[in-house]
Amino acid sequence: MTSRSEQTRNRLYQAALAEFAQYGVAGARVDRIAQAAQANKQAIYLYFGDKEKLFATVLEQTLGELAAAVPAPTDAADVTDYVDRLFTYHQDHPEVTRLLLWEALEYGDRTVPDEELRKAHYQEKAAALNSVRSDASERIKAIDAPAMLLLFTALVGWPLAVPQVRRMIMGDDADALDRVKAATIAAAVAIAEG
Repeated sequence: MTSRSEQTRNRLYQAALAEFAQYGVAGARVDRIAQAAQANKQAIYLYFGDKEKLFATVLEQTLGELAAAVPAPTDAADVTDYVDRLFTYHQDHPEVTRLLLWEALEYGDRTVPDEELRKAHYQEKAAALNSVRSDASERIKAIDAPAMLLLFTALVGWPLAVPQVRRMIMGDDADALDRVKAATIAAAVAIAEG
């Protein structure tokens, strides 16, 4: 791909990321994406295919960036840092949670694009957590690693996904999100260490 083509593709990706995060697949408009990217609408179809394929590409790349930025914990001491990095990443990149919520609304229990690849990624993270749990109490070992990964993801994601509920429970003072983050980390460590 030429440099100019790559620039156009990147502008389209960035515009699609913003559009899908705001409107989901059904509400997103190819015309708005093209206009925001200052590109021809036909370039979307050339580089990405249809709107669903574009959404799948955006979500895949976004989740790939998350995976690269927040690798799985390597030992029990790393659980604190892992949850801290995960929370911070989601806080700094709210589009990740929004895209996943839109995906849930659009697909429900149906198979999502690239599901097998994503499933393999989550299995790798769960395997890493399983090795971290080797020194944990028997009670904690009773929580299988995939369930623990889902719990950590929920602990991080839910307060950021529903800011109105967070505000009603925690208040809207300047340190409310910091308190939520600290509580999330403490809860994750308590789960991991028993």
